[in-house]
Amino acid sequence: MTATIERFSAATPSPKDAPLQLKEIIRSLPRAYFQKDATKAWKHVAISVTATIVGYCGIIFLPQFLLPFTWFFTGTALTGFFVIGHDAGHRSFAKRRWVNDLVGHLAFLPLFYPFHCWRLLHDHHHLHTNKMEEDNAWRPITVDEYKEYGPVMRFLQRSIRSYFWWVGSVGHWALLHFDLRNFKQRDRKKAAFSMSFVIVAAAIFFPLLIAKAGIWGVVKFWLMPWLGYHFWMSTFTIVHHTIPEIQFLPETEWNAGSAQLAGTVHCTYPRWVEILCHDINVHIPHHVSTGIPSYNLRKAHANLKENWGEHIIERKFTWKLMWSIASQCHLYHPDKAYQSFREAGF
Repeated sequence: MTATIERFSAATPSPKDAPLQLKEIIRSLPRAYFQKDATKAWKHVAISVTATIVGYCGIIFLPQFLLPFTWFFTGTALTGFFVIGHDAGHRSFAKRRWVNDLVGHLAFLPLFYPFHCWRLLHDHHHLHTNKMEEDNAWRPITVDEYKEYGPVMRFLQRSIRSYFWWVGSVGHWALLHFDLRNFKQRDRKKAAFSMSFVIVAAAIFFPLLIAKAGIWGVVKFWLMPWLGYHFWMSTFTIVHHTIPEIQFLPETEWNAGSAQLAGTVHCTYPRWVEILCHDINVHIPHHVSTGIPSYNLRKAHANLKENWGEHIIERKFTWKLMWSIASQCHLYHPDKAYQSFREAGF
C-alpha cells in the first residue's frame, strides 16, 4: 500500500497554463483515499443518529423559547443523513450496491427525498458541472430566459437567486424529484420505486403525527427541522459553485478538469457544522472523484492543495460571503460570470 501511495503522489501536475486533465488530477491522488472503511462509514451513521436524538430531546424537553436553536441544531443533524445518503448514491458508502441502495433510501427517508431520483439527477450534475444549459444544480439563467418568464416565475427567481437563497433547495426537491418525465426511460422504474417509498412513508407518518401531536406537532417536530436542513442544503449547494469569480461555460469551451477542480469551492464552516454534516463542505476532491468517501475528503483536499494549489478556491462561510452571492450572482454574463438583476436593467 505504501508503494502505491508514493507512486500516485509522485504524479507531476501540468503546467499552470496547460488545460487541466481530470484523469491526471485523479491519478495524482493516493489510492488509499478511495478505499472504503465500513467502521468509519457506520461511525458517521452513529454521529447522525445520536445528534438527531439529542436535537429532538431538546425540542421536547427544553423551554419553548429555545425552539429556534433546537430546530436549527436538529436540521443540521438531519443534514448528516443527507450526506450519508449522498455517499451511498455515489457508491462510496459500501462495497455492495444493495447496501448503498438500502442505506440511501433509509438515510433520505427523514427528509422525504426519493433516493434514486436524487441519485440520477445528481450524477448529471457531476457529469456537467458548471456547464451552461446542462448543469442542474443552481445553473445561472440567462437574460433571455428571464425575459421569457411570467410575473410569478420572475418573482420566484428574484427571490431564490438573492436573499431567499436558503429555500432554493425546497423548490429543487419538489419540482425535479417527483416527476418521471425528468428521467430516462431505462431509469423510470427505479425512480418510481423511490417516489413510492417516500410517498407511502409520508402517508403513514403525517396522519400518525397529526393524531398524536396535532398540526402544531407537524410544524414543531417535522417542518422546522426540515427547513433547517434545507437551509444548509441550499447554502452548501450555492456556495459550492456560485461565487462571483466562477464562470459557467458553454459546452464548446467547457473542460472537465477545470470545472471540477477550479470551478468548485472549498468553504470552511463552524467546526460543529462540518462534523454533523460529515465534511460535505470539503467539496473539491468530491468533484474530482465521487469515489472518495466523505471521511477521506480532508486528506484528499490537502493533497490537491499541495499539487494543484494554484487552481484551488477556498472561502470561509460568513454573512459577507452570502451577501456578495445574493447581491451579485443573479444572471449569466459571458465575460464576468454574473450580473445582478439591476445591472441587467430589471
